[in-house]
Amino acid sequence: MSAQRRSLQEGRWHFQHGPIDMVLQCDGDAQACAFALEMAWQRFTQVLPELVSELPRLRMPVALLSVNDFHHPIALRMYQATQAAAVVTPDGFVTPMAAVAGSVAQEIVGCLAQPGVNRAYVNNGGDIALYLRDGMQWRVGVVSDLSMALQRMSDASSVSEQHILDGAFGVDAAQPVRGVATSGWQGRSFSLGIADSVTVLAATAAQADVAATLIANAVNLDDPRIQRRPADSLRDDTDLGARLVTVAVPPLGDRLAQQALELGLDCARGMQALGLIHAAYLCCQGQALVAEPLECWAG
Repeated sequence: MSAQRRSLQEGRWHFQHGPIDMVLQCDGDAQACAFALEMAWQRFTQVLPELVSELPRLRMPVALLSVNDFHHPIALRMYQATQAAAVVTPDGFVTPMAAVAGSVAQEIVGCLAQPGVNRAYVNNGGDIALYLRDGMQWRVGVVSDLSMALQRMSDASSVSEQHILDGAFGVDAAQPVRGVATSGWQGRSFSLGIADSVTVLAATAAQADVAATLIANAVNLDDPRIQRRPADSLRDDTDLGARLVTVAVPPLGDRLAQQALELGLDCARGMQALGLIHAAYLCCQGQALVAEPLECWAG
């Protein structure tokens, strides 16, 4: 199937190619924005074939890889982001696939960063890359439960942002944040943990993507009521092999949810100490913790 694009409302565009599905927008001089969007589209058509050519290596643990194993910029970015973050995992295990969505978003937003463009974003399935000229800002939404947000979207043919989001925060050009990512056990990818959502702000979308994945993994409990299955029994092309991923989480009560969140917060603070993330917002069964600085307000 070839890459597809279509215009949406309010100047947004939808690009789709196989599993890659993104929404993007840029503001500024009309001619500059038209040029930037065309550059983004031309680059987008190359992304999936490049990733497929690198896929066997991208599914390997980063500990077994080096920069010399990759030939394309997105694959190399995936490796670099995950290799830097591997030190916070209990056993050092992570594959470059943990940064795939953010790395793709980052590549495409780079095409939008043209003279005359004031600001731009690429939202690749919830992993967001931002471009901001001086004085510019984006407002980014937050959901506390990925499954609930998806349900709200599917329940109505036309649903407003206010009905999907639980809150929002502003990112301005002066902040060291150009990437936002959210992960959780009911999201698009497998998770080892029980977080309903973990939202991370980082310098790049690739860094935010892998960090959200690893922090969400760390929000966890050893509780027999939590149902887990080997990843490869659910999807034969997974990069996680036989590692146990979460498939069902019962109501745990505030104390246990808070206990799980505190483990995730420890992971987030470790990443902050290493300069890998700016901030994180962790949610589990109505409880929330923040690795500051993150200023959130009701949507």
